[in-house]
Amino acid sequence: MIPGLEGWLKDAKSGGVAAVTTVAAGLQQDGAAVKAALTTPWSSGQTEGQVGKLKMLKRQTFGRSSFDLLRRRVLLAT
Repeated sequence: MIPGLEGWLKDAKSGGVAAVTTVAAGLQQDGAAVKAALTTPWSSGQTEGQVGKLKMLKRQTFGRSSFDLLRRRVLLAT
C-alpha cells in the first residue's frame, strides 16, 4: 500500500471516531483498488463528465420529448 496512507489508516482506526474508522476499514479492505486508483496515470473523469451531462439533458426532457429532440439537444450541448 502507499506509505503515507498506511499511517493514516492506522491513526484513523485508533482515533475513536466511528465514521472515520468505517472509512478506514473500507479503504483497507479494498486495498488493491485504492492503490491502483492512486498510482495509475489513467482517469475516467472525462467519461464521467459526459455521462453526467447526458443524464442532466435526459432529466430536463423527461416526458416532454421524443428521442429525436433528445438527440438534437445532446449534439448541440457541446
